[in-house]
Amino acid sequence: MAQKQVAAVLHADWKARPDYKPTEEEERTRRATYASRVWHNPRVIVEEIPIPEVGPKDVLVRLKACGICGSDMHLYESDKDGYILYPGLVKTPVVLGHELSGQVERVGNEVSNLKAGDMVVCEEMWWCGECDPCRTGYLNQCINLMEMGFTDNGGCEQYMNIHHKFCWKINDFKKVFKTEDKIYEAGSLVEPACVAYNAMFVRAEGFKPGSGVAVWGAGPIGLGAIALARAAGAGKIIVFEPRSKRAEIARQVGADEVFDQFELVKSGIQPWERVLELTGGEGVDMHVESAGDPTFVMPQAERCMNFGGKIVDIGRADKASPVFFEIYQVRALQAYGSQGHAGGGVWPNVIKLMASGRLDTTKIITSRYGVSDVPKALEKLKDREDAKVTIKP
Repeated sequence: MAQKQVAAVLHADWKARPDYKPTEEEERTRRATYASRVWHNPRVIVEEIPIPEVGPKDVLVRLKACGICGSDMHLYESDKDGYILYPGLVKTPVVLGHELSGQVERVGNEVSNLKAGDMVVCEEMWWCGECDPCRTGYLNQCINLMEMGFTDNGGCEQYMNIHHKFCWKINDFKKVFKTEDKIYEAGSLVEPACVAYNAMFVRAEGFKPGSGVAVWGAGPIGLGAIALARAAGAGKIIVFEPRSKRAEIARQVGADEVFDQFELVKSGIQPWERVLELTGGEGVDMHVESAGDPTFVMPQAERCMNFGGKIVDIGRADKASPVFFEIYQVRALQAYGSQGHAGGGVWPNVIKLMASGRLDTTKIITSRYGVSDVPKALEKLKDREDAKVTIKP
């Protein structure tokens, strides 16, 4: 009989919206391409599940820390009609969690690059490497994509089985993060930093040192973007975040100026006007949309971008965004969409930055819970005051 472990499992009902017809493939696999249009009545249940077997190319990871992401909240929360908020790929039931670190417990007989005892972090985007997008370098757009914590079991459990190619060693973290607990907490923050890195430096191709950067939303991804902008030499970092605790942490990780965008609007000042004021009328060179509110952010950002400026959208939202293309033409602006963190040297580069001490986002952890308390943690996060909640399996 297989050994059991405790896990926080997302359940939901397959009930397509009246105006959405799932494809035959979605119906067959119960794997929704647009989860917010199909999955209804989400709930997270703490239950016992089997500890997985290890395949020849797999590793069994004993999980040590797993962050709760805004995407996890969008899986847990529902709209007025009872549908989950997350718009992407989802199959339930599934163990939540995709920002994780742990120790290798056991390796398959064909694994040579990892051994028991290694400290590791794991990619969330499980790309196949064989479809045309993968073969042409678009790993995050893999046609056969599986996603840890969305379609396949994630980190809110005690043990996870994963293909070795998605694991990266963080043994070098010992040089900077002195205790084992701190090492694994830092490891659980690699994934959100990789999401921001992929958006800013791979998809949007970065910025020159001294450039101005605006970050919209200081949740975990936004805070990672702020820290990366500081590490990359941004001259001025302006952040828009309405929650006071997150705003304070934004300052701690590198923001020069932090504003509540909604309070500005109430006082008769548009956020874009404040950006122009702070940059001598130039605007910033890069905007990072990590708030998941493109309907508000896009019209603001396009009015305060420097010539040749960029905006990269990381936040997820199932709604359209107004864009005034005339401004993009006249000012030579660019907009980029970014999903995931695979490829492009993202993982090894972020790990090296953290191992060097130049990137430390551990300040963003504000609460810690055990696996059995995941539902309580999700309820607490509804107020969006915490920056990062970490689950300690």
